[in-house]
Amino acid sequence: MVAYGAEQRVRLPALRAGWLTQTFVHWSYPVEAVQALVPEPLVVDEYGGAAWVGLTPFVMADVRPPGVPARLPGLPTFAETNLRTYVRHPSGRDGLWFLSLEVASPLMLAARGIGAPYHLGALDVTRRETTLVYSGRRWAGGASYRLAVRPGPPIERPTERDVWLTSRWRAYTRRLGLLWETLVEHEPWPLAGAGLEVLEETLTSSVGLPVPSGEPVVHFSEGVRHVRMGASLPCPPAAAAS
Repeated sequence: MVAYGAEQRVRLPALRAGWLTQTFVHWSYPVEAVQALVPEPLVVDEYGGAAWVGLTPFVMADVRPPGVPARLPGLPTFAETNLRTYVRHPSGRDGLWFLSLEVASPLMLAARGIGAPYHLGALDVTRRETTLVYSGRRWAGGASYRLAVRPGPPIERPTERDVWLTSRWRAYTRRLGLLWETLVEHEPWPLAGAGLEVLEETLTSSVGLPVPSGEPVVHFSEGVRHVRMGASLPCPPAAAAS
C-alpha cells in the first residue's frame, strides 16, 4: 500500500510549483506488456494482478526555484501531460516511470539530462461550465490527445485503489547508463470522481502499448499547490540498495 501523504520530506527542493486541474485516466494492462517498456532493475508494480498506465493532464503553475514566493507575478504556468506507469526498485521503493511527457514550455526540457522523456507541443486546458477539456499535439512525431471530463463530487474516503493510482512520492528516469531518482513532496491529493465524455489519444500507441481495452478508471483533482521536487540523484546499484 502506498502512502496517502508524502513518504518523506524534501527539505532542500530544487524546484517548487503547483500541480492544478489534474485528471487521472488509468487503464489496466497485462504486466508483460508494460514491463517490456521499463528498464532493469525496475519491475512493474501491480494492483489487482495487473499493470496500470495513467494519462494525467494538468497545469504546472508558479514554477520557481526555492526561496521565490508563489505570489510573485510572472512565474511560469503551462500545461503538461504525463503518460506513466508504476514501478518498484529492488530496494522496495515504489515510484513513477514516465513513458512520455508532453509539455508546452521549453523550461522542462532541462530534465532530458536525466532521461525524462519530455516532448514540446501545443497543449491546452479549458474549463467549459462543468466540463474540462484537455488537448495536445506533439510538435515532433504527431502524437496527440483530446479528452473532456466532468468532475463529480469529492471522494471523502479514498479507497486503497484510489490512493494507489494517484499517490507516488518519487520518479525514476534513466540516462547515461544510470538510474536516477527524484523525490517529491506535496499535500495529499483532494480527489473527486469524474465522468469521461470524450477520449481520443495516440500517446499509448506512440510508446508501443496496445490499444487500451475496457473502461478506464477516472479521477479528478483541483490540485496541490505546495509541490517540492528534490534534486535528481543517481540510485545506488541494485546490490548495494538491497
